[in-house]
Amino acid sequence: MNALFLIITVVSLAVLTVAAPDSVLGIMIDGGKGALDLALKMTAIYSVWLAVLKIVEKTGLDKKITSLFDPVVNFIYKDENKTAKSFISMNMTANLLGMGGAATPLGIKAVNSMNRGADALSATTNMIMFFVINATSLQFIPATVIALRAAAGSVSPSDILIPNIIASTASAGAGFLIVRIVSGIQKKKNNTELKIQEIKKII
Repeated sequence: MNALFLIITVVSLAVLTVAAPDSVLGIMIDGGKGALDLALKMTAIYSVWLAVLKIVEKTGLDKKITSLFDPVVNFIYKDENKTAKSFISMNMTANLLGMGGAATPLGIKAVNSMNRGADALSATTNMIMFFVINATSLQFIPATVIALRAAAGSVSPSDILIPNIIASTASAGAGFLIVRIVSGIQKKKNNTELKIQEIKKII
């Protein structure tokens, strides 16, 4: 797929360069400048939030945050080990504050720490749930988006706060329900297959 996109991009640039070289070169220069500006802004934003997370870790606040989210994590991720739950709590905190860049490494550590189950090559229900909740991105304070809006010169960068909370809560709730329903159906199916196999053995 990446090779296909590369071919399309190269062919398009070649055609446009021949058809309108002045326009294409100007757009390419402006695009490169915009990409560099965005990269610098994102680097500054993530540096600040990663520093905040480091302070949280050094001061021991991460343990307090973990205990704060214990009821929620225990309800959603049943039968998970303590290490994974700690990373999940920190990941949830980073996501709730809109720190996507900080949440990613915590999410990777959480998945690597999760119980693998009988088949180490397949994802468990908890892993799927964790992925879905991260994808729906439940946020109370979209700090990264607010910072980008402020850097872009928005008059009121925080006016997305309430719509963001409503939208992300709805998407996270829907994702949670879908995973629970599908996993329940799959569990019943597996139990039925096991019973059929046991009956066949008896016969």
